Amino acid sequence: MNLPFSVNLPVNRLASVFASTSATYKFYWFLAILELVEEGNTIISKRKLFARMISNSWYTVNYFHVSFGKQDLIQEAVRSILEIENLTIDESENKINAVLENTNKTQTLEILNHFDKNVPHWFISPWFPGISNRKSIYDLSQNFDNDCIYALEKESVSINPNWISYLKSNSKILKDFCYWNLALFLQKRNPNVPDISNKLIKSVTRSSLSKQTKDYWKPVFQELGSIECIFTGNKLIFDDKKFALDHFVPHAFVSHDLIWNLIPIDKSFNSSKSDKLPSIDKYFDKFFNLQKTAFEIVKHHNSKNKFLEEYLTIFPNLDNRNEFDYTRYKESIQPLITIASNNGFVYMKD
Repeated sequence: MNLPFSVNLPVNRLASVFASTSATYKFYWFLAILELVEEGNTIISKRKLFARMISNSWYTVNYFHVSFGKQDLIQEAVRSILEIENLTIDESENKINAVLENTNKTQTLEILNHFDKNVPHWFISPWFPGISNRKSIYDLSQNFDNDCIYALEKESVSINPNWISYLKSNSKILKDFCYWNLALFLQKRNPNVPDISNKLIKSVTRSSLSKQTKDYWKPVFQELGSIECIFTGNKLIFDDKKFALDHFVPHAFVSHDLIWNLIPIDKSFNSSKSDKLPSIDKYFDKFFNLQKTAFEIVKHHNSKNKFLEEYLTIFPNLDNRNEFDYTRYKESIQPLITIASNNGFVYMKD
């Protein structure tokens, strides 16, 4: 991915900032700079930047449980601040920023100040090739030597006036450049985790499952009269509205709403289940039987139902009568549950 060209600026220096990275610091530092410059800031306190680093990574760490790698302390920082500041995993970025910019808690301040040791000066090191000394980079940046992107002070950074227009006018492309590189970085460390790119930003709203409910599961309810919740054993009736479509493997892990992972469950139980993992030994057989029954009913009533095609990722030959195979289904679901568990998702309590 190429950055927008500039006749007067050393864009090649900016393009190389992510060339050698062993942690996510530079990605989140640059995103923080872009956001704050967009808001009209030119002299930016480091504390504001460090707060943005935490808030921008908050959902990826706490909700999606994406691993940043052993060398990366942002992940540890996010989890610690969650407890220290008594915040929630789905806290808004504005709330997180406000808390971190104003907190007086020693532990939180120590965590934020840790990023000052290396992040600010290493980010602009491409402007000063061959120089690795922290003080030297600070000193050279004071006069925007080599047209570096900002000057470093003890408590703040001052954006180079020559860069401000470029950063503002190209902010979307620059953010995409940053997220693209971040996605590549995290995918290498999470090779079996699906859809990393969609786990970098908190969605404004989750997609509605009304189409799946009406067009796929309603005919199943009408045929059977009721469906038994695989978790509680309670009978679910369509018109009672006491059920919710649930992701068997949590949405926070799979990051999709494909029909082969959705089943109706008791609405009151759904809220407590949240993104916890179901036991394969205890629940998969019931899940499979309900899925197979639903598939057969929907296919019988309307073989052109578009949701049937979503099973093709598991069963490539759905026209084959015996293709809806127990073993194949289980071998598709079980690794997802295992990987999710390894990434920090917890199992439901019996």
